[in-house]
Amino acid sequence: MAGFKHLVIVKFKEDAAVEEIVKGMEKLVSESDLVKSFAWGQDLEGPEMLTQGFTHAFSMTFDKKEDYTAFQTHPNHVEYSATFSAAIEKIVVLFFPYVQVKATASA
Repeated sequence: MAGFKHLVIVKFKEDAAVEEIVKGMEKLVSESDLVKSFAWGQDLEGPEMLTQGFTHAFSMTFDKKEDYTAFQTHPNHVEYSATFSAAIEKIVVLFFPYVQVKATASA
C-alpha cells in the first residue's frame, strides 16, 4: 500500500476570504511532519453541471491511517478547522488508501 489520501472538495461562501484560508492551510500542513504531501487547486473550466458549484480541491498524503488521525485531532488542526468550516458553503471529504499507478516524472 502506498499510503492514504485525504481529499477535500469545497465551494466557499461568497464572502469567504479564500486567499487567507488557503494561506492558513498551507501554514498548517507545513508545520506538520504527519502530512507527507499537500496540493491544492482551483477549478478553471469545469461546466457547472459537472462541478456542482465546487471550486477548490485540497489533497493531503499520509503514510498511515494513524498519522491522519493524529493530524485531525492535533490542536492546530482543530483550531484551523473552525475557520475553514465557517467559510464553506458545500463540502465533500474523502479519506482512502491509494495505489500509485504512475509516479510523477523526474525532471
